[in-house]
Amino acid sequence: MDIYMISLRYLVKRFLKFSAPTFQFPACAACRRRHPVGFMQSKPQVLAWLTCDAVHLDPSTGKHTILGVFSNIRARQFPVTHPHMVWFLTLSDVPAGEHKLRLSMGLDPAHAQQLIERPFQSQSPIQRINLINEIRNLTFPEAGDYAIIVEVDDEPLLVTSIGVGS
Repeated sequence: MDIYMISLRYLVKRFLKFSAPTFQFPACAACRRRHPVGFMQSKPQVLAWLTCDAVHLDPSTGKHTILGVFSNIRARQFPVTHPHMVWFLTLSDVPAGEHKLRLSMGLDPAHAQQLIERPFQSQSPIQRINLINEIRNLTFPEAGDYAIIVEVDDEPLLVTSIGVGS
């Protein structure tokens, strides 16, 4: 046997001898899986945020197809009304139970106007929750970068923007 193989085996045995014992986290009451202790106490996370024309949900697979993603709107004159858009949102780390989503928008984030407030359910913190939010006839009084604020249970999670210009 080669000297390098012997040295490698010695190092592996030595590492295993002094490595920390295996630890199992307590089972989660919501899903009965084992998670790190801090996992249940983190605030909800936004995994995806898209502005698009439409979202198709395939009834046989449950997959979402995102159509016409955009990040700005062009207009010849103001005020302008956008007839239809969808704000697609994926959340994670949401504790099990009933929750409230609020979406607000405005030129000044401190004075944003509430556009959507809706309930949603979470089965467990490890569930990925896809929320489709249709916005119809949204009026933009003037050109600018409009702040969009995403809140879950009155806790701001994301502030993003959509540019509106000529």
